Amino acid sequence: MKLLLDTNILLRMAQTASPDHFTSKSAVLKLAQAQVVLCVVPQVIYEFWVVATRPITANGLGMDVLTAERSILGIIQNYFFLKDERGIFDNWRSRVVLNSVYGKPAHDARLIAAMARHNLSNILTFNTSDFARYSGIQVFAPTEVLKGRLPVA
Repeated sequence: MKLLLDTNILLRMAQTASPDHFTSKSAVLKLAQAQVVLCVVPQVIYEFWVVATRPITANGLGMDVLTAERSILGIIQNYFFLKDERGIFDNWRSRVVLNSVYGKPAHDARLIAAMARHNLSNILTFNTSDFARYSGIQVFAPTEVLKGRLPVA
């Protein structure tokens, strides 16, 4: 069973002062122990970089480039990295039109398109409502995982 890690999970894991740090790490560990293959796609890495390198005063993590690069290398080494594929764009375009997606939520639609391209149907995120409009997707919050809700084959 495979599951996509949303950017907010990785950011909370990197941000030791976050109140969600322990919850994120514990949920990811529980999934790994249940032999769930934890995946990331390039968009997650791009989004991580944006927030990680943004100043703390602008709701970022304030990392310098070398620290952010080390964090990204760790993500790529520790999780199954699924590269962008040609079919993602057309899938994304169909989804934003079909689901009447406006503005910033188009980023989430691209994650869903990448999931479809890589045959993933599970995502771990703190923003469960962001993915509610998409059928065929199982959305998991870290707190649900810690209570025992896990993806099934």
